[in-house]
Amino acid sequence: MRELIAARLWLTVYQLPPCAPELNPVEGVWSHLKRSLANLTKHSLDRLTALVKTRLERMQYRPHLVEGLIAKTRLDLGPP
Repeated sequence: MRELIAARLWLTVYQLPPCAPELNPVEGVWSHLKRSLANLTKHSLDRLTALVKTRLERMQYRPHLVEGLIAKTRLDLGPP
């Protein structure tokens, strides 16, 4: 892996601890998604899949939400 990373000067890799969900912005995305689905009645798997896709697409068009989830980690994601 190190060789592959070193061969790509454009690639920046951040090493995170193996078990630190508070440092992983994806955990915030899933948490937000699960809260938006919490009070739904029973649906078929196809309907639930469609709802998840729709909610994720909505999040995609809310850059401030995604930026906030990243900021919550307090990680410095600027160039090294």
